[in-house]
Amino acid sequence: MPIKDKIKELMDMRAKARLGGGIERIEAQHQKGKYTARERIEMLLDEGSFEEFDMFVTHRSVDFGLEKQTYLSDGVITGYGTVDGRLVYVFSQDFTVFGGSLSEMYAQKICKVMDQAMKVGAPIIGFNDSGGARIQEGVKSLGGYADIFQRNIMASGVVPQISAIFGPCAGGAVYSPALTDFTIMSKGTSYMFVTGPKVVKTVTGEVVTEEELGGASVHTIKSGVAHFMVENEKEGIMIIRKLLTYLPQNNMEDPIVTICDDPINRLEDSLNEIIPENPNKPYDVKDVIHAIVDFNEFLEVQRNYAPNIITGYAKFNGQPVGIVANQPNYLAGVLDINASRKAARFVRFCDAFNIPIVTLVDVPGFLPGTAQEYGGIILHGAKLLYAYGEATVPKVTIILRKAYGGAYDVMSSKHLRGDINYAWPMAEIAVMGPKGAIEVLHAKELRAIEDSEERAKFVLEKEHEYKEKFANPYVAAKFGYIDDVIEPRNSRFRIIRALQMLSTKKDYNPPKKHSNLPL
Repeated sequence: MPIKDKIKELMDMRAKARLGGGIERIEAQHQKGKYTARERIEMLLDEGSFEEFDMFVTHRSVDFGLEKQTYLSDGVITGYGTVDGRLVYVFSQDFTVFGGSLSEMYAQKICKVMDQAMKVGAPIIGFNDSGGARIQEGVKSLGGYADIFQRNIMASGVVPQISAIFGPCAGGAVYSPALTDFTIMSKGTSYMFVTGPKVVKTVTGEVVTEEELGGASVHTIKSGVAHFMVENEKEGIMIIRKLLTYLPQNNMEDPIVTICDDPINRLEDSLNEIIPENPNKPYDVKDVIHAIVDFNEFLEVQRNYAPNIITGYAKFNGQPVGIVANQPNYLAGVLDINASRKAARFVRFCDAFNIPIVTLVDVPGFLPGTAQEYGGIILHGAKLLYAYGEATVPKVTIILRKAYGGAYDVMSSKHLRGDINYAWPMAEIAVMGPKGAIEVLHAKELRAIEDSEERAKFVLEKEHEYKEKFANPYVAAKFGYIDDVIEPRNSRFRIIRALQMLSTKKDYNPPKKHSNLPL
């Protein structure tokens, strides 16, 4: 065969591979409001940067007539490219080929890019849109999933892993995204569950739709499985690109510091008045975050899950940081099971990838009640405590208002190797709030006072005395637990100076196989 005919054959095969399951199935994908596997990659990567692997791979199955149906690429597109000039590896499941179902060869393609990403130290991004395991391949398909899971585990804490769920993701397929660092789900077109509605009805008798069982809102509001819910795939891909700007390529590198012309010493006078005089009145801690970060930009993570604690990324003078903040606007900023889990995982990710942590504290304590105790609040609260105590990255903490009880310790206190711990002048640091403290400290006197007016006057007097003695930052500052009491409007400057000073920080944990955190 002449060379030009061989080249034409190559071009024809490439064109055939790019069509996936064919024009009709591509159109069906578009009609559902979904993009194809290749379109997603094109939207994510810098123009012309995609280098594809294994375009000509096909399955090897001969059972159930599968040998009569073969498609080039076998249902998943894999390769590498760049996002804003930075190398990333990507795989994108193709629903137009066998419903995106995973086969032995399909799994091998994904494993190849994951192995390569680990060797060179670059993020892995996966687009999930699959009907699950390819039933015709039996255990080979199941083995393929386990091979991917093993690589997810090995890559954890080594390179960032991001999953976008833009279609079905069911059965064993859900565990790969669950093992990754961030999961994005598109509203109305994606779902995740271990067992589908039919199995649920057979086993438990519950009648539930796919959306009710595992839609984007379920996993971003109720379960916390997903980190971002987006209106459409374009928005999801924009989130991935934005998220990457805060992350390093791998655990041996630092996040990229960008040039910033937002003044370091920008004063925010509004912060001097943001805390209400009434200590029981709420305010929005996000107003504090937006006021102090570069250009007021904050990428919130898990916005809809456990809103009593805020987590997300911002920059201070171009330096990417992770921010954890109690939210007085929701449940008074109390720590509960979900908030503890959410913040602990966020802190551990930041620590794994050399991202400094800024913590803004306004916490009245842990949520009381049988539901929390039976649900294991002790273990879950310990996760957050453990995460902060284990973290060796720079840690800067500001106590904005309340820091009561064990929650004071947990929220990146000096005792958990906090590097710089500041407090605003209105900060209250104590074992408990004035009301509860008086009931404990003066129980006998209170029982002895029969007249209700006299009792109220006594309580008011003792509460004032308690506040003077404990509900201020100066007692903690006296012992060096607070490095300085700062003017609120100057917080941005003080955080930036602290981060600059800590840029060469080195801290180490004892040698061990791995930790045994309270799961």
